[in-house]
Amino acid sequence: MTVDRLLPTEDAEDLIALTRDIADKELASRVDEHERAETYPEGLFATLGAAGLLGLPYPEEFGGGGQPYEVYLQVLEELAARWAAVAVATSVHTLACFPVATYGTPEQRERWLPDMLAGRLIGGYSLSEPQAGSDAAALTCKAEKVEHGYRITGNKAWITHGGKADFYALFARTGEGSRGISCFLAPGAADGLTFGRPEEKMGLHAIPTTSAHWDGTVIEADRLLGEEGQGLPIAFSALDSGRLGIAACATGLAQAALDASVAYAKERQTFGRKIIDHQGLGFLLADMAAAVDSARATYLDAARRRDAGRPYARQASVAKLVATDAAMKVTTDAVQVFGGYGYTREFRVERYMREAKIMQIFEGTNQIQRLVISRHLAR
Repeated sequence: MTVDRLLPTEDAEDLIALTRDIADKELASRVDEHERAETYPEGLFATLGAAGLLGLPYPEEFGGGGQPYEVYLQVLEELAARWAAVAVATSVHTLACFPVATYGTPEQRERWLPDMLAGRLIGGYSLSEPQAGSDAAALTCKAEKVEHGYRITGNKAWITHGGKADFYALFARTGEGSRGISCFLAPGAADGLTFGRPEEKMGLHAIPTTSAHWDGTVIEADRLLGEEGQGLPIAFSALDSGRLGIAACATGLAQAALDASVAYAKERQTFGRKIIDHQGLGFLLADMAAAVDSARATYLDAARRRDAGRPYARQASVAKLVATDAAMKVTTDAVQVFGGYGYTREFRVERYMREAKIMQIFEGTNQIQRLVISRHLAR
């Protein structure tokens, strides 16, 4: 089913139409092959970049699309409805561009942003460590100031696009405590930088997730973004936007599961009737549709607040929580609609269910989202 979207401009409508065309031709036609074989879709991100889909929420003066977040997120949702792994990697790339676009100097923006936003350089986000996931302030990877820049030493974990990205938004310790963390635009290849073997994941198989080991790698001083010690504010500011990206991806995944379930329920017959005409199943599908619509509404509300320059951190956490919980419920129900067939790899719904689980975990677990929301309420 084509989602009936309320978009702010005709340009936005044209952009969604372009996205659907590209997603159908380039994503939907390749997803099953790559997810089953766990192979990387070489060249795909260059195609998305050439179409202008990798820099949508950033300024046109640097090669971005100049689109409001409410439009960018709906583009992301359309991608996720065809291929969740690619949509998540697109969201992470957008997240990785944020520190340069928001905290970089004019010279840094001019030097790096055009290639990043055009997709000639693909980014990853390197905040987590083996012992520092939700507790970002506990990270230990060090950035020691030396004559020609900073020497990076330590381990990072759970890097989407790890080993494939051209650059990483890297967070490393330059001092003590929570104010001793800094943000760097790290190169994707450098002496002393190695990556672990890709994690053997439940889903999102086509895009690697790896650890990274920095063994005294020296990076140039001008790769520091913002001020020393400003890393955590940069990270958390970026994650507010990144959580909206994951909410949009989760909504697209849930929409795909709903569409597959409705189509199957219109074809499958039991007791001489289409199963969609049985009230028990019809009500289940209705609940699934309501969950998808609710998820979309929450992320659009947060995005419109962001676009208006209003505070949106709490709403971003609400959107991430609601949309990813909805995706888990809807994809699980989709397997139920398909019955025994839903448990086989013949249909996509079993993959949707596996892919939904991680969305409740990354970019801040849903328990962390509840913590963020409760703290806002206590103010």
